Amino acid sequence: MDQTLPTEEEVREALRAVDDPEVGMSIVELGLVYRIDVSPDRVHVEMTMTTPACPMGGLITDDAQRAVAAVSPEGIDVDIELVWEPPWTPALMSERAKQTFGWTG
Repeated sequence: MDQTLPTEEEVREALRAVDDPEVGMSIVELGLVYRIDVSPDRVHVEMTMTTPACPMGGLITDDAQRAVAAVSPEGIDVDIELVWEPPWTPALMSERAKQTFGWTG
């Protein structure tokens, strides 16, 4: 396995494969990924859900964990943290996601 740390963009790209199953769209496109920090011993991702009551939160964070671990060297801690500040709004979605849901002006 390649022991090179992933870049922030490589982590973001891996997270593009993680879909919110309720809407069938990537968590990156939905604007759920807030922050990615890569350090020599850890990849830390701060993300949110569209609502704290999201029934898919555990599944999505588990999928995110697996996706990031797949692009990280063995022995690197992958930490997926759910945060609620700032609250998610549709304004955080990509233009493509907004168009998919008809939320463009």
